[in-house]
Amino acid sequence: MANIKRKKGIIAILTGGGDVPGLNPAIRAVTIRAIREGFEVIGIRNGWKGLVSMVRDKEAPPDNCYEFLTEEIVNKVGRTGGTFLHTSRTRPSHIPRNDVPEHLKEKYQNDVNDLTPEVLQNLDFLGIDTLIPIGGDDTLSYAVHLSKQGVKVIGIPKTMDNDVPGTDYCIGFSTCVTRTIEMTHNLRTTAGSHERILVIEVFGRYAGFTALLPTMAGAANRCVIPEYKFKIDRLTELLTEDRFTNPSHYSVVLVSEGAMFEGGEMVFQKDEKDMYGHKKLGGIGDLVSDQIKELSPKYNKGRSINVINQRLGYLVRCGNPDAVDSIVPMAFGNLALNLVMGQTHGRLVTLRKGKYDNVPIDVVTSGKKVVAVDKYYNCDRLRPHYESFESKPLFIMTSDF
Repeated sequence: MANIKRKKGIIAILTGGGDVPGLNPAIRAVTIRAIREGFEVIGIRNGWKGLVSMVRDKEAPPDNCYEFLTEEIVNKVGRTGGTFLHTSRTRPSHIPRNDVPEHLKEKYQNDVNDLTPEVLQNLDFLGIDTLIPIGGDDTLSYAVHLSKQGVKVIGIPKTMDNDVPGTDYCIGFSTCVTRTIEMTHNLRTTAGSHERILVIEVFGRYAGFTALLPTMAGAANRCVIPEYKFKIDRLTELLTEDRFTNPSHYSVVLVSEGAMFEGGEMVFQKDEKDMYGHKKLGGIGDLVSDQIKELSPKYNKGRSINVINQRLGYLVRCGNPDAVDSIVPMAFGNLALNLVMGQTHGRLVTLRKGKYDNVPIDVVTSGKKVVAVDKYYNCDRLRPHYESFESKPLFIMTSDF
């Protein structure tokens, strides 16, 4: 029987970066197992921002920075999407002056400030024994930094782009692929009715997994990904051919938001950067659509082809998790608790080639996880390429880390 009387320590959980379906199930899995094993659990609110903004005063209220978690709290939200702990893209080691909390403004007055000392003191103030951050490579890169500072950290990978190094799977990816396939098939009815080319922009800053997998599953004829700069003339030619051979006279391409024209660069909505140095992507789908329509007469006997242009955006990251993103977070949460119980830290829980495991957390900062173009992408046909599915994992493309 679980020891629920003697307190074994305090575990803190936080979620950082973009929300995805599966975060709440992961929080639930960690919390319930931890409480039943005799731990106290604190939820840090708003990601790393909560650990930056805290006021270290026993008499002061949590002030939306943290809360004590119970089975009742996590059971209410454990099957839902998003993150009830909320999230942010805060990077404590790079806080702009305007974002320094009011009670720290006199102490930190540089244009960019490292508030890691405050984070360490706040963890100590809360009595945290182990910190479990759930996030993508940005959120987890700061976890690596804390691990090197002596904080006991166990990371859980999350991102719909599926690009955290060291693991084949990240929470949120399956739901993203599922929604992309579903919505693309729904949009086919309009594309077919009007005999148009359908251009759909999907997430994927540096990695094209969210465009490649749905295309491999038959959602689209072609896809363009960040790992290969494409020729718009060639894409237009292929889509025109696909439209001609389709009895309903339409064709479909998925465009990763980080995709780039040959000789071009990424397309951004604005120049402002977040704390991790990223500009907000968006707009490549619009440019692709405009140029396909402009070039289409060249491949369609002088006649222009109209284009339907749709950006899926947050529609693929909202709502409830699918089956995989309900099961994997449960397993990841329990894997994290196994490590806590074994007094092991500095690890990232993983799913590799169909098996759950863990690796050193510094794998997150060891390189970029991207599509291996030579293995999985046909650069001439602008579509997925594979030689065999034999012995491949569920989602085909594995991590080389």
